[in-house]
Amino acid sequence: MEGLEVGTAAFKPYVVPIASGILVALFAIQRYGTGVVGLFFGPVCALWFISIGAIGIWNIARAPAILKAINPAYALHFATGHGFASFVALGSVLLAITGAEALYADMGHFGSRAIRIAWFCVAAPALVLNYFGQGALLIAQPAAIENPFFLAYPDWALYPMVVLATAATVIASQATISGAYSMTQQAVQLGYLPRMTILHTSARTMGQIYVPVVNWTLLLVVAAAVVGFGSSSRLASAYGVAVMGTMLVTTVLTFFVLRYGWRYPLWLCVLATAFFMLIDVVFFAAAMHKVLDGGWFPLALGAIVFFVMVTWRRGRETLREQLLGSSPPLEGFLKSLFVHPPQRVPGTAVFLTSTPDATPNALLHSLKHYKVLHEKNVFLTVEFDDVPSVPSGRRVVSERLADDCWRVTARYGFMERPDVALALELCAPEGLQLDPMEVTYFLSREKIVPRTTERGIEQWRDRFFATMARNAGSITDFFNIPTNRVVELGTRVEI
Repeated sequence: MEGLEVGTAAFKPYVVPIASGILVALFAIQRYGTGVVGLFFGPVCALWFISIGAIGIWNIARAPAILKAINPAYALHFATGHGFASFVALGSVLLAITGAEALYADMGHFGSRAIRIAWFCVAAPALVLNYFGQGALLIAQPAAIENPFFLAYPDWALYPMVVLATAATVIASQATISGAYSMTQQAVQLGYLPRMTILHTSARTMGQIYVPVVNWTLLLVVAAAVVGFGSSSRLASAYGVAVMGTMLVTTVLTFFVLRYGWRYPLWLCVLATAFFMLIDVVFFAAAMHKVLDGGWFPLALGAIVFFVMVTWRRGRETLREQLLGSSPPLEGFLKSLFVHPPQRVPGTAVFLTSTPDATPNALLHSLKHYKVLHEKNVFLTVEFDDVPSVPSGRRVVSERLADDCWRVTARYGFMERPDVALALELCAPEGLQLDPMEVTYFLSREKIVPRTTERGIEQWRDRFFATMARNAGSITDFFNIPTNRVVELGTRVEI
């Protein structure tokens, strides 16, 4: 939208309101799915890269001396010939590579081959030509430093490029929003965030989801950044810190992939990681001198998200320990139960539990209040592995305990949607035959109460965890359980 200011200064007061309006509209349509935006992704991006590459060639032709910059000696002279100023300049130079950090996330959706073709054949050539073109423009017209991107275009092409730039930005934003949904879903399934309402917006494409909480939180944060910073140049400091922080963390994680995923020798993993980390650390350090100039914003957001994730993870582990300590071992309990068995009633009871070796509280309360036991009893645990998807052969493991009681473990990857009803059907070859119309799902609903003996930050964190647990999404929706076949039994747990 800032391209409008290049045409006439009269648009300047309206840039932020127009940008905010586009953001609100973009986030508002997310609930209806992203398939329509996806249809325009390829054509708009292709037209965008062709346009910026073509204008780069046009400006290079007007000042071909810029092609001397291909010689790396100029870059070396710039980096070593200006003292501390060269280091400071890296904080702005890194903005030329923003977007590259998204390649790591995109590989999970498109694969490395598609990324390589798109990058080396389309994106990289267009970007290099455009940056060279901006350099050529500044050689010919130093005053164009005010906005070298839009000033590189002739007057007749300015407003069409503003429209095209807006369309390309909306598509790029859509990719970011969809990525945020996917990462949130994976974090929930890996146990780092509480359950959230996740809506699938496409019957044909599994990955198209909508997470209302993430959607509106993102809108508030992004709108605050747009209004608070007021311009892309002021936002650049925050953006640079975020990008280089992402690249640095990714480089650290690469070591674990090389060493433990691909099994390369330790010395090779250390050298390869150290080489890229040296580059990333230098750029990150250059970006950090802008912390007070806006770089604090992504650091603060990262700290908040990290605190929420660590608090939830720690709280779940504490809750699990409490449940294990207060519940008798499952196998021993069943043996003692069948010494004097209670009245058996027709049907199948499925007890969902996160602790497969402990007796579910739902079973204890059911026996206490109803004094009966179903003919078949299944103790089901759903686990999420640190892989995108679990092969069908490893989906379900079942074990017969005693007197038609079964312990079942269903495994899913962090990109899969759990479906416990379907998982139970996979137990048929092991002898566990279930009629879906005779199955009742018993769930334990824990009321978490912080200990009164704790003080300070620990008590505050426990209260925060209890609040998140109370407001977590429905377990029936999360595990795709038929809502009309669910019985919830509450229990009080002190942490």
